[in-house]
Amino acid sequence: MTERPLGAQIAHMLADRGVDTVFGVPGVHNIELYRGIEQAGISHVLARHEQGAGFMADGYARATGKPGVAFVITGPGLTNIMTPLGQAYSDNIPVLAISSCLDETLLTKGQLHQMKDQRLAAETVCEWSAEARSADAAYRLFDRAFRQVFLGQTRPKHIQVPVPLLQKPCPPPDDREFARGEARILPDPMNVKTAAHRLQKARRPLLILGGGAAGADPRGVDAPNHLTGFIDTVRPAVFTTYAGRGTVAPDYPLLFGSTLARPDSADIVAEADFVLVVGSRLSEVDLWRPRLGHTVPMIRVDISDMALADPVGAFLNIRADAHSFFEAMRTELGGASFDNDWKPDEIASARARWRAQVDADRPGIVPVCDALRDCLPQDTIIYSDMTQFAYVAKEIWDLAKPGLWHHPFGFGTLGYALPAAIGGKVGAGPGTPVVAIAGDYGFQYTLQELGTAAELGLTLPILLWDNGMLKEIEASMARSQIAPIAVQARNPDFGTLAAAYGIGYACPASLADLSSAVQSALTADGPTLIRMTPALVA
Repeated sequence: MTERPLGAQIAHMLADRGVDTVFGVPGVHNIELYRGIEQAGISHVLARHEQGAGFMADGYARATGKPGVAFVITGPGLTNIMTPLGQAYSDNIPVLAISSCLDETLLTKGQLHQMKDQRLAAETVCEWSAEARSADAAYRLFDRAFRQVFLGQTRPKHIQVPVPLLQKPCPPPDDREFARGEARILPDPMNVKTAAHRLQKARRPLLILGGGAAGADPRGVDAPNHLTGFIDTVRPAVFTTYAGRGTVAPDYPLLFGSTLARPDSADIVAEADFVLVVGSRLSEVDLWRPRLGHTVPMIRVDISDMALADPVGAFLNIRADAHSFFEAMRTELGGASFDNDWKPDEIASARARWRAQVDADRPGIVPVCDALRDCLPQDTIIYSDMTQFAYVAKEIWDLAKPGLWHHPFGFGTLGYALPAAIGGKVGAGPGTPVVAIAGDYGFQYTLQELGTAAELGLTLPILLWDNGMLKEIEASMARSQIAPIAVQARNPDFGTLAAAYGIGYACPASLADLSSAVQSALTADGPTLIRMTPALVA
């Protein structure tokens, strides 16, 4: 029962909960959090900005499935990390932000880093935000945060501790075993019977899979893949959302892919006589239209009551995790045989048509995507930014398995890719290839994190799509009959920038050169900035 300052006790408690890495920026208010991390066996990654620390924690969480933890200071440290917390909230990513705070702000004015209500500010972008006013309260709050993550409540949390309390000696938490709980949410058997009955009568069953269907099975990596078994038995046509890519093998002949945003995909959906949506909110950024397009009753499966409450035309909502639902469905269906009217040729024709539309919408990017897909290992983890390159790729680039491509959906913040890829590489380890893809403008939001990547010596190809402007915004203005303005910004000399950070650099002149540069970057001793321009396919 070693008594230590609470900040040190928190570090040891985090280690006991499986935390091996913390991302952050130390400051005068949170230095007590740093007192115990080395002794606890936790590595610390020094970001160049709290925004970078938050995105690194996000990328780490996506690569490992464990909570990503970030340390920030009172006031501006917390406000700087709120953008990453908002992104994590939008994408259901388990990030835990731990900050210091002032113990009193009502009577004393003009304090360093003072805010009117720091806790409330964080709550606007977190599942919850709480202040610990005693050591016991801190321990209980951390246990609550970790337990909720293990139970599937993966949105970000924020815990703040007053500076004097961080400094106060206190005993550790008691040595009771931490109960992780069970993450499975089993479906109601009667709902499963109803879904199976409807499915058996269908001739054109359609399955839509979102990010909730792509998550790790709560029973572990060795659990049987009931989704694959369900698809092999039922043979439905399948759409995935962007976040659901990889849930179905790319060679499945009835896979429409992640093409729900194509306007005429609504016509395809309308042809279905049974629609099953699993693990998707069917949000604006999934569809880019008000309605899915179905004309028959739809069944939705999700763990989120909020998602199931959305008015999207479902006649039956089933609260369950995807893995448990598909397991129950396979049991209910037994040895039933299915024969439906979907034809591989019609799916292939639709995909070819949509690929041509994507190429016409944003010319010159499709061939670059194809070249990169061909030269990257199949297990490469990719982090992309808000850039035209990613917008094209997420529609035409099929993935071998889920969890390989991470993008700032929903909140849609710029500057995500580089720091998130750093966190992902730290979490995935040296044996897993990780790549960042950013546009020339968004890259400059967080380019200072090149220093972190270089400092850690990470083997990290950073693919920079440089079209010299905010091309997507220019196109949007033109469509709205607005004379394009404020869409061009002076870029640095990216080669000189790479040299300043002491990292590798390449500017390939052809697709063959691009493949060669990527291969070299995947074995380099540090990060490599690879500048891609539209001239690659000129």
